[in-house]
Amino acid sequence: RWDYLGTRKINKSFDRDEIYVTHTEGSFNALKIKVTKRPITLYDMKVHYGNGSIEDNRLRVQIPAGGESRVIDLRGGNRLIKKVVFRYETKTNAGKRAEIKLYGRH
Repeated sequence: RWDYLGTRKINKSFDRDEIYVTHTEGSFNALKIKVTKRPITLYDMKVHYGNGSIEDNRLRVQIPAGGESRVIDLRGGNRLIKKVVFRYETKTNAGKRAEIKLYGRH
């Protein structure tokens, strides 16, 4: 099953954001990102695990508004996640800002 883990509104055209995940949400074996309001180019996603290790996923993928990424399987099976760091680019305007929504699969 997929659990919602958090959202970040994109404030700048090229930026970096973090979504923190608490240990009470459990361990996950895959992640995916949904994008709303504006399209983005997602360059990479770093997953920081509870044990201190970091998995760098270089994606360089365009995600349209209303679209989602492919399923990103995590190395090592079910793992506790501390946070996920995104690096992305989007076109901004005064009225609409893109949002990234993170989901995890148990």
